[in-house]
Amino acid sequence: MDKKRPAPPSGSPEQAPVAQAHVVPLPWQTPKSPAEDPDATARIKATLEDPAYLQADEDIALLQSEDLRGVRLQLDFLKTDYGLRTHDIRHTIVVFGSTRIPEPVAAKRRKDEAHKRLAKDPENPELQRACEIAQRIFEKSHYYTIAKDFAADSGRLCDAYGGGKIALMTGGGPGLMEAANRGAFLSGAKSVGLNITLPHEQYPNPYLTPGLCFRFHYFALRKMHFLHRARALVAFPGGYGTLDELFETLTLVQTRKIAPLPVILVGRSFWERAVNFEFLVDEGVIDPEDKTLFSYAETAKEIRECIDTWHVQAGKPLFRASGDQ
Repeated sequence: MDKKRPAPPSGSPEQAPVAQAHVVPLPWQTPKSPAEDPDATARIKATLEDPAYLQADEDIALLQSEDLRGVRLQLDFLKTDYGLRTHDIRHTIVVFGSTRIPEPVAAKRRKDEAHKRLAKDPENPELQRACEIAQRIFEKSHYYTIAKDFAADSGRLCDAYGGGKIALMTGGGPGLMEAANRGAFLSGAKSVGLNITLPHEQYPNPYLTPGLCFRFHYFALRKMHFLHRARALVAFPGGYGTLDELFETLTLVQTRKIAPLPVILVGRSFWERAVNFEFLVDEGVIDPEDKTLFSYAETAKEIRECIDTWHVQAGKPLFRASGDQ
């Protein structure tokens, strides 16, 4: 008499039988034999090599097509958002500034080289212009030191009181963005870079936290991520890119599309020449109170004080010992 199989313990499911590997290949595991159809091999090869046979997420031409622009926009946002959430980055201090302003040592070297070239051909207008620009860049190179010192100071506070949940964020490029990432890097804090794909090759700066440098296809999604977690925006002297990012922020705050945040313009003498805010008020195209959307600073200490004061007055200090905000 056969023994009955013992019943499984009460409340536990029966173990499913383990599927055995097929010894004999399944019908679809081998192509049709040429013995059955001499042209079968060529036809199958053509099918396998046809772009239509590519799996959708492996079809680069499809993913880059006009029809999938919406999908690419979504991916541009989601990948970075996923990465920042994985690293538990909840808030950021964003720094903008020129890619063309290097550290003082490099700026002086370029200035000296420009003067040497001009000395060999003093009547050359192009060399004269290059010499003037090199001199002006050198005069602004102290902003590199200010950006680095500010980021180092803020980085220590981010790490100590933000619980690692506040990070320094830039565009990830050279110049003043590099300076800010470098300061955060030297302080041991998290340092984020949002790079962008451009027609010419570019490289991220070497002071970004591994896993926290992201490359975007769309400027719009990159700018969205600049502000998505921002608790402060610091704008150093810069060109079109810096102006674009600055005015995007001012517009969103002015129109109440985002919550207010401190916007600090570093280098009043530069900004008052670059943008005549008084003229805009006088012309009636912005209101007098729109000038209160930003403040000026000259040193790393002043930048920190502007940010701290703004958040304290708003009743939500940026740095909390618990790090859970």
